[in-house]
Amino acid sequence: MNVKRYIGRRLFQLVLVLLGVTFLVFLLMYVSPGDPAQRKLTAGGIAVTEEVLEQAREDMGLGRPLLIQYGSWLMRAVRGDFGESLNDGLPVGEKLAKGLKNTLLLSLTSLLSALLLAIPLGMYSAVRQNGIGDKLIGILTFLGNSLPNFLIAVLLMYFLCLKTKLFPIIANRSVRGLFLPALTLAIPLLCQFTRQVRAAVLEQLCKPYVAGARSRGVKESVVLLRNVLRNSLISVITVVGMAGGTLMAGSVVVESIFLWPGIGKLMMDAITARDYPMVQGLVLVMALLFVTVNLVTDLLYHKLDPRIWDQGEGRP
Repeated sequence: MNVKRYIGRRLFQLVLVLLGVTFLVFLLMYVSPGDPAQRKLTAGGIAVTEEVLEQAREDMGLGRPLLIQYGSWLMRAVRGDFGESLNDGLPVGEKLAKGLKNTLLLSLTSLLSALLLAIPLGMYSAVRQNGIGDKLIGILTFLGNSLPNFLIAVLLMYFLCLKTKLFPIIANRSVRGLFLPALTLAIPLLCQFTRQVRAAVLEQLCKPYVAGARSRGVKESVVLLRNVLRNSLISVITVVGMAGGTLMAGSVVVESIFLWPGIGKLMMDAITARDYPMVQGLVLVMALLFVTVNLVTDLLYHKLDPRIWDQGEGRP
């Protein structure tokens, strides 16, 4: 299949998904109780009277039909103007840029750390199948997968912050401040990736090409690293791509617990404060990230094995 045509089709689908998600969120906020104009005036310390409230509603365009309001917001969003936060009056785009930078730092640190540890652990577990090391890794990964993010965060905070005082309770952008929230997100990913790498490597070890390579005297390390690992990465990439959604969901909880200044904490604060422009901008950014990760995952499929795409099909 032509890669450019496939990318064009996926980008078109991306636009449709973004339109659907943003309109749905806009509709839910439109019918939800509460008055954004009153919230904005109250946050600005302005005395709310009926005349002032009506003028604020008119200035914000709240009296117009739903589709007109959505179209107006969409046109501004395309130009990068997401309005002003009702909470502090700052531009939503400016707050999104800062939060996104911090969330990407946290997410990529967690993802890369988990992946770099999961590959050797999963391969060792597969090669030493049913051994003591394999069973121990299996127990630990099962426990890691069973614990929710908020419980992992509380346990780490209790033992590493309150008891030993090795790390600060409130995270900052230093290495020490990043460690605990990144570790909290990395533990479930590490367990998930390790189990997937083990299953993929075990599947490849049973293939005829492995027995053929061994019979020809090829070194075991060469067989494992050049052949088995490469062929196992395709299924591992599937899990890594799906981890994008897990990271975004987990970051909302973890960033709120450790007060990490990312889009997850911004989302919780915006929902709590009923900051509608902030919520709209955050949903757009998170949806864009999720769809982009899926597109990159598909392109990595093609890079590792071009045979996966056949006659217009994206994934196997």
